[in-house]
Formats: sequence, C-alpha cells, structure tokens
Amino acid sequence: MAESCNRKLIVEVCNAKNLMPKDGQGTASAYVIVDFDGQRRRTKTKFRDLNPQWDERLEFLVHDAESMPTEILEINLYNDKKTGKRSTFLGKVKIAGSTFAKVGSESSVYYPLEKRSVFSQIKGEIGLKVYYIDEDPPAPAPEAAAVAEPATKPEAAVADKPPEKAVGEEKKEEKPATVEGKKEEEKPKEEKPPEENTNPKPAEAPPAAAAVAATPVEVQNPPLAQSDKPSNAKDKATVTETKTQELRLNEHELRSLTSDRSRSAYDLVDRMPFLYVRVLKAKRAGNVSNGSLYAKLVIGTHSIKTKSQADKDWDQVFAFDKEGLNSTSLEVSVWSEEKKENEECTENCLGTVLFDLQEVPKRVPPDSPLAPQWYSLESEKLPGNDVMLAVWIGTQADEAFQEAWQSNSGGLIPETRAKVYLSPKLWYLRLTVIQTQDLQPGSGSEPKVRSPELYVKGQLGAQLFKTGRTSVGLSPSSSANPTWNEDLVFVAAEPFEPFLVVTVEDVTNGCSVGHARIQMSTVERRIDDRAEPKSRWFNLVGDETRPYAGRIHLRACLEGGYHVLDEAAHVTSDVRAAAKQLAKSPIGLLEVGIRGATNLLPVKTKDGTRGTTDAYVVAKYGPKWVRTRTILDRFNPRWNEQYTWDVYDPCTVLTIGVFDNGRYKRDEAGKPGKDVRVGKIRVRLSTLDTNRVYLNSYSLTVLLPGGAKKMGEIEIAVRFTCSSWLNLIQAYATPMLPRMHYVRPLGPAQQDILRHTAMRIVTARLARSEPPLGQEVVQFMLDTDTHVWSMRRSKANWFRVVGCLTRAATLARWLDGIRTWAHTPTTILVHVLLVAVVLCPHLVLPTVFMYAFLVVALRFRYRQRVPQNMDPRLSYVDVVGPDELDEEFDGFPTSRPSEVVRIRYDRLRALAGRAQTLLGDVAAQGERLEALFNWRDPRATWIFVVLCLVASLVFYAVPFKLFVLGYGFYYLRHPRFRGDMPSVPVNFVRRLPSLSDQIL
Repeated sequence: MAESCNRKLIVEVCNAKNLMPKDGQGTASAYVIVDFDGQRRRTKTKFRDLNPQWDERLEFLVHDAESMPTEILEINLYNDKKTGKRSTFLGKVKIAGSTFAKVGSESSVYYPLEKRSVFSQIKGEIGLKVYYIDEDPPAPAPEAAAVAEPATKPEAAVADKPPEKAVGEEKKEEKPATVEGKKEEEKPKEEKPPEENTNPKPAEAPPAAAAVAATPVEVQNPPLAQSDKPSNAKDKATVTETKTQELRLNEHELRSLTSDRSRSAYDLVDRMPFLYVRVLKAKRAGNVSNGSLYAKLVIGTHSIKTKSQADKDWDQVFAFDKEGLNSTSLEVSVWSEEKKENEECTENCLGTVLFDLQEVPKRVPPDSPLAPQWYSLESEKLPGNDVMLAVWIGTQADEAFQEAWQSNSGGLIPETRAKVYLSPKLWYLRLTVIQTQDLQPGSGSEPKVRSPELYVKGQLGAQLFKTGRTSVGLSPSSSANPTWNEDLVFVAAEPFEPFLVVTVEDVTNGCSVGHARIQMSTVERRIDDRAEPKSRWFNLVGDETRPYAGRIHLRACLEGGYHVLDEAAHVTSDVRAAAKQLAKSPIGLLEVGIRGATNLLPVKTKDGTRGTTDAYVVAKYGPKWVRTRTILDRFNPRWNEQYTWDVYDPCTVLTIGVFDNGRYKRDEAGKPGKDVRVGKIRVRLSTLDTNRVYLNSYSLTVLLPGGAKKMGEIEIAVRFTCSSWLNLIQAYATPMLPRMHYVRPLGPAQQDILRHTAMRIVTARLARSEPPLGQEVVQFMLDTDTHVWSMRRSKANWFRVVGCLTRAATLARWLDGIRTWAHTPTTILVHVLLVAVVLCPHLVLPTVFMYAFLVVALRFRYRQRVPQNMDPRLSYVDVVGPDELDEEFDGFPTSRPSEVVRIRYDRLRALAGRAQTLLGDVAAQGERLEALFNWRDPRATWIFVVLCLVASLVFYAVPFKLFVLGYGFYYLRHPRFRGDMPSVPVNFVRRLPSLSDQIL
C-alpha cells in the first residue's frame, strides 16, 4: 500500500540558558543529543559557555505518519569532557508527538530542563523549534511502470505464482533494513556519541525494487469472499498492512476508546432495556402496483410508521422503552400508497408479521449487530410480499441507540436528541498601536483648532477597543507623528474573523482619518514573551477621494501562552494554554453517570389542562459540553447516560444543569421557545477521592423572582480516576494558570472585560450549532451575571468574611478568659506553658506544627464524605426580601419605574454610607501611626522618642527572655490587680491626630 506523502520531523536546536556548571571551572561545554523513533542526531559542542547558541537544524524520517502522535522526542544535554572521560549530564526534555506543529505554525519554545534522578543537580532551559513537513512522493520511474504493467493480469494468475525475481529482490531489500535497524538500536548504548552532526540520507532503492514496491498499488483486486484466501505470503502481508493502517489510532484516541466506559460498559448507570426494530426494505409481489411504501409498527397503544419511499430503502431503527410497553407482541405491517389524478390517496395493506416479545433475542455490545432477515407478510388479498427487518432487545449502550427513533424522547426531533458540543478554541489577540506618519485628513475634516486630538480604534467582529487620545498638529508641544505605544487585547475564536480593522479617528471633527485591514491569517503566533513579534507599517485608506491617508505602525500577534477564561475564576474547569505546543498530558479521567431525576415540579402546562416537564441535563467540563436526550412528560425521568472527560488539573469544577426543553415546540410564528432552568449543581474534583464512585442525589434549587424554589432532585454518579499519584501531587505545586499570566499579567478590569467577551463568543457559537444549545442555557451554566449588583450576594459575601474571622474571634475570647481568670486551672497551666516557652524557645515551632498535625489528623474522621452541593442557606436565598430579588433579576439598564429605582438607590446609599465610615476608620488608624513619625503632634512625638531611648537601654540591660516572661505574667495578672479603664498605650494611640479633620 503506497503512502500519500513522506513526512519529515524537523528539530531546530536554537540555544540554552542558565546551564549548571559541570567542568569544575564554573562553565560547561554543552552539546545536544536528539532521539526520535530509533534515530539519533547530535549537535556540535559549544565550549565553555553556560548560554550556548547552536542554531542547528536536525532532520528525522517519520516512518509512520499516523503513529507519530504516540512517539516521544527525547532531547538530552551533556557536558563534553576530554576523550576517555564520561560526559556529564546537563538535563533532558521529553516532548510528546501529539504536540508537534505543522510547518508554518511552528514557534520557538523554551522547555525547562528536567532531572534524570532525584539527586541530579539540573537547572536552565533549552529553546527548540519542532515541526513536521509533508512532502509529496516522487513520481514512479518509467521502469517501474513497465514492470507494473504485467502485474495487471487477472487475479488468478497473480495469485497462482508470484514472480521469482520480485521475491528475491524483496529479500535483498529486507536484509540491509534489518542490519540498519540493529545498528540504530546499538547506537544509544554507546557511552559517548560522535562529535559531528550526522544526518544519514536514505539509500536509494534500485529501479527494479521500486517497481516491485509499486506493484501492489497498481493491481486492483476485487474484494475477497469468505472462502477466498490470499495465495501467498506477499498478498497476506499486503492485506494485513492495509487493515492495520486503516485501524491504527494515535495514543489519545486509543486511550479514549479503551477508557471510555460509556461505550464499553455503563458501570455508573443502570442498564435500560429497549426493544429495537430495524426496518430496511420490502419486496413486492408481481401483482402489487409501484406506489410508495411505508412500514407501520404497532405495540399495544404505541404506533409509529416509517417514511414513505417509492424506490429507496427505509433503513430506520426504532427503540421502544421496554418498561413502557403495554403489550407482549409486535406487529409490523407494510402499506402501499397510490394516488391517481383527481382522486384521494388510497392505502392498501400488503401484509403483516407478528413477533412474540418473549422470544425476541437479546444483544449486548460488543456482540456484532444482528443481521436483518426476510419475513413473509401474511395477507389474504396480496400474498407473496416480504419485508427485511431485525428485532432484538438491547440497552442504551447499543450503537444504534443514538440515531434511533426513541419512544420516550419524541422520536426523531433534533432538539430532543443527545449531543456533544465543543466550545470554540479561544486566543488573545494583542494589537500594539505604535505611531502614525504622514496623516492626510480630508478637506471636510480640516482641524479647527491648533492641536486636534486623535485616537486609534480596533475592531474584530463585534469587539471594539480604543486607545487614549493624543494631540497632533500645529502646536510646538505636540508631535507631527502621534505616538501611542498602547496595547489593545481582543478575544479571537477559531475559525477567526477574516480581518482586523484599525481606524484612526479625529475627535475634534468627529470623522475618520483612515483605516487599515489586517488579515488574520497573516498574524504571527507566539507562546511566550521572549520573542517579540515583528512590527509592520500599514497604509491608511480614506474615502474614495483619498486612497492614501497616511500610514500606521502596528504590531499584532496571537498570544498562545494565555488561557482565555470563559467562565468565572472560582468555578473554572480548564486552565490550559491556547497554544498546542504547551499542551500537557492528562493526569486522570473524570467519569459522570447521569442516572435520573425525581420529584420534578411541573414547569409548563400541556394542552392547557395539566402540568408537565420535558427535562434534559447539560454537563460542562473544559471545552466539552454534553447534553442528554429529553425525556418527555415525565416527573421522574431516567436518562442513564455516561460521559467521560480528560482531567488536566484536579482543582477544577464540573457543572451540571437541568433544564426544561421548550425549543422542540414552535409558536405560531415558527420561532422556537426558550428552555427553562430547573436547577444546577457543581462538583469540585479536588474534593473527590481517586478511584472511588460517588453515587448521590442532589437537591435542585432555582432562584426565581418570587424566591428560592426546590424543583426536585437529580441522581449523579461521579468517579475521578488517576493513574499516577506523583502527577496528581505535583499538580498542587504548579501554578494554576499558564506562565504568561504571571510574566505579563492582564489587569483585573481588563481580565473581567475579556472574560465576558469570551462568554458572549461561546454563547453565540453554541447557539449556531445544530441542534442549538440555547443562549439561556449557556449563560446559566457559565454564570454570566455574577458581576451584576445583588443585595443577596453582598450579604452572603459579608457573612463569609465574618465566618472566616470567627476563628480569630474565638481565640481572642479564649485569651480574654485566660487573662480574666475565668477558669483558674487553665490560667495556671498557661503560666506554666509560658515559662516552658521562654526557657526552651527552640521547642516552639516543633510544638506548634505537631499540634497542627494532631488536630488535622484527628479531624479526618469527621470529613465530608459526600461532595457538597450549592448551599441555599449559604447563599441567603431564604432571608432576602421580594424587592431585593426583583432588583437582582432586573436587567441592565433597569426597566423598573422611577419610584422603585429611587427607593433602591436610597437603600444603596445608606449601605454605601456605612461602608464609607468603615473605610474612614481603617484609614485613620494608619494615619495616626504615620503622624507619630512626621511630628504632626510634637509633644506626642517627643514622648515616643524618649520612650524609644529608654526602651533601647532597658532591652540592652535586661535579657530578652526575662522581658518576655515578665510581660507574660503582667498580661495574665489577676483581675484584682487590673483596672477597668483602657491601658496607657491605647490612650496614647487614640490621641494621635489623623487626616479626618481635613476632609471637606
């Protein structure tokens, strides 16, 4: 089987930084060894340089392009010593093949050097460019075509006796390959690799051998029947190689298939029995007219029919919930439709076939699909008709379940099907506006003042950001070429918008000077801040009369080193960088079984008579969204669907929401309705034990304008599987976000704006899917309204702060009880402890940490054994008034009457006044200490200076241990020797001046 292209892997070894000195003289002579797929390459040695610069290009041949993601590229650095001595290890880097970039999208990446063992002393980093090139195979030689022509004989002639010459040449070719493979295996065992860079070229095969290699491509053999067998070893090898290449998977796909329990075993959910009926086609008798045919399936009160087809097969699968069936027999009938001119359509039954459901075979994957069979239709009027179908009993794990008509999900309605959605890949686009030159405003926009003000506006899709204003023009203080040097950051989603539009605006005249368009396909990508992207000049285009309005100096790049936050930071589910080169392997697997819900309340009315709920579940983790099928008209729906996600960070959150489907029904205008929120739960992965199944029911509470309402309960099974404890523990020591968030951080206000922009982009993209994931669903899952003012959230956050300070308040009350001798034995023991601490200060820290260890270890028995859900009590939904809830649900800007807005504004002013007083008191305490050093109160400062002098002499003469012991006994003195008035230091600090008297 011939390959469509030849692939080469290119490794550009750029440089290294801050290497560990290894030669005993404070330097190192470094060289690099690169291993890939049994091939080894070596760079030159850079003598006595801790920051070597190689800039060497190493090429590797990729033997199998499909298995390249499973390969590992290993880079080792050594310190080159004299001949006869062993090279010293400087560090290593391992790169997975799944992160290799294609030529044109590569970038320089600095990888930190890793240790070979725990005791290795390694530091520094190495800069690499890794990418692959796909080259077209060379055209076949004329000799190859000449030899290939005799091979196009009938299959029997080729299979009887293969050419002896071809077999001999194959053997000749296999021997050098085997020897070369042995040499490649022996090379890594050598102690010291060769000095120079060796890039061996593959030996060219002789023309005859090339012709034989091309022979299997030219021979077009028909498919083999079950009784046919390959006639020789060569044909067997060809068939085996073809199947292997078709079935080969990369590492991620293989891991996903082997560990995806939703396909192989539904072990977190209950198996639901379904009756499957697959109807393929029908065969008419000779006395039947050639009209349209359809099949009708009847089970008790359940009745459904296929599409009406004239010449095409039906090939439809129907899945009936076995628990909802009210009959023990299945009746399949075939009907013909015939419509004559000026007459109504007539239907004739071609016959029926009955199945006893107790005799239907059962099938459980991975069993092969049941083969359809022909069944004779029983009919007295039209005998001789047949129908091809298959009937079996299976579960929701059957591969035909997802695309089948389902009795409990409304049939084939797209809005009720189970689907998996993916969020778009998001990037930060950084546009740096440097300066403009040769600006030529139009005749209608001549400046009327000496210093007109200009600003630059950037627009990407619906996003619009502006720079600050700068003066330009006629005054001596302003420059003729205005300069900004400002960054505008956008959120770009793949596939990108075609253009980034940059416009220079004149504030004075309110008109545009000119604009420039930047193609997004030409924007450079980078993954760190080491390589500054190149800046370019763009011509500004004015109106029709001004094709050239000046030029602007810009620098644009896509920042792949950031993670674009599209959800609130405290409930984030993904922290990976946007660039593929920075991707890391997963540390575990998250499995979620969505079992069912109980006691759901009616959300809408059906036929205006009774309430009903059409519930479905949406789960989000990382960029993957899953949506279960909709169970119609059930208050206790059972989904029993299982999904998996790869986990890259344990400190992330899984979000699960329940909704009522209102989109599968349309109004009179043909517009779909909106889905209604039923409730939401969150599960933090760091609170889960690994390799343990959590099967629990969680309360669904939704906040409505009338107050909090419990809508029912949802039953969820969660399992977090981790293959390596070391990787899991190491994740707690790594930064939460990628490196660029700390090296070149974004401001809090800017980060908040970009986060809401990313939310709007994700909402718009998912709403354009088919079937769409509604805007109200995505916004509820992402918590897009957390930035809106809410009196309820403010109270909840305030009491959260009070709860955190409760421990400190408890400790203060305990100390006050000690010093007031509320419990005499305890106070005496504290005196003894004080003496022990003063006499043995080296035991303080060991005692504190041992005490903390014992306290935390003993509390292990009382830990939470069930993942906590969203707490209505902590959210203060029960103590909030109706007006405050109405304010929380009010849009922005407000739509309430002016009288209501005035009352709410006055309430907010009163709350802000108390906060203002609290801030003033905190500021006054700091200003009093500052006034003590600034001589604002000379007498107080003189007192402080004298006290400092006396204290220095006292501490010089009195041992520090004696002072601590004396102050401790004084602090713990009996209330009989204690006064009721404040102490002298407190009175002194309170009398110091602050700046409060200078506030207007």
